[in-house]
Amino acid sequence: MNFTEAVALVRAARTPSDLFGNEQPAATYRKMARLLHPDAAPAGETSTATAVFARLADLWAGHQGRGGPGLQTRRHRYTIGERFATGDLANLYRVRYDGEHALLKLPRQPASNDLLDREASALDTLRKRGEARHRAYAPRLVESFRHEDPVTGVRRTANVLAHSPGLVPLTEVNRAYPDGLDPRDVAWIWRRLLVALGWAHRAGVLHGAVLPDHVLIEPERHGVVLVDWCYSVGADGGSVPALVARYRDWYPPEVARRGPAVPATDIHLASRCMEWLMGARADIALLRFVRGCTLRDPRRRPSDAWRLLGELDELLERLYGPRRFRRLVLPTANT
Repeated sequence: MNFTEAVALVRAARTPSDLFGNEQPAATYRKMARLLHPDAAPAGETSTATAVFARLADLWAGHQGRGGPGLQTRRHRYTIGERFATGDLANLYRVRYDGEHALLKLPRQPASNDLLDREASALDTLRKRGEARHRAYAPRLVESFRHEDPVTGVRRTANVLAHSPGLVPLTEVNRAYPDGLDPRDVAWIWRRLLVALGWAHRAGVLHGAVLPDHVLIEPERHGVVLVDWCYSVGADGGSVPALVARYRDWYPPEVARRGPAVPATDIHLASRCMEWLMGARADIALLRFVRGCTLRDPRRRPSDAWRLLGELDELLERLYGPRRFRRLVLPTANT
């Protein structure tokens, strides 16, 4: 079998059994992985190899989820299912362990190992130092470990995160309401996001990337979860380690110039998210509030999320009266 033949086989496969339905599935995977790995691709075929190798990995993960060897760590044995999502740095796969469902987060490049390490450290700090009653605002880290590719020997940091169904990112909310979400619905998301930030900052962690993809909501129960802590920074100083390129213009100046991140950095990004979510439906008073939170100089921005929450509540009461529960329906939401 050569590279071209292996590409054709993977592209034609619709289910894991199409490729691995033989007596030696692991040997088949290793043989095809050697042929399709981007580092070994023929000249001019790197992009094809990258795409097909990713498809091969998904099919192999699907095979493992159907009773294959799974993944054994010092703490758990995981049965691996299909790919759940593709993030900025990593792919997420559905896994099962001890009757529980979770997500396995594996970086596409080993150069991102340090960012996955940051996430594990941040989530561990939040669990140990953060108030227990607010833990639902961040994913629970099941474990973090080094995963070695059985073919290439490349070692990657893998994080396993508890998974709660029914959560959707703000990008999904925006797709459902492209002309802007009613500010009265944005209000509860904004309030809970400030609670999440206040909780994290008090525990000594800055998120560093409060962006639409990383803010998940549970519409019916008004839940908010802040995910992807790979860009986090200790509250005692340090710069955000990387930018999400498609949101480059959202970041405050201190991030672009590699200056120290501060609580006001997260507040700036959260405020941009809320402004974007409201779109043209935002009240002028709310836009003024956002402007005050997104000033160029971080020393002039609010730096205490808890205090800012109180100020937001006062403004919301002046605009809309006493708080009332509003049911948010997302026609395109996935569970």
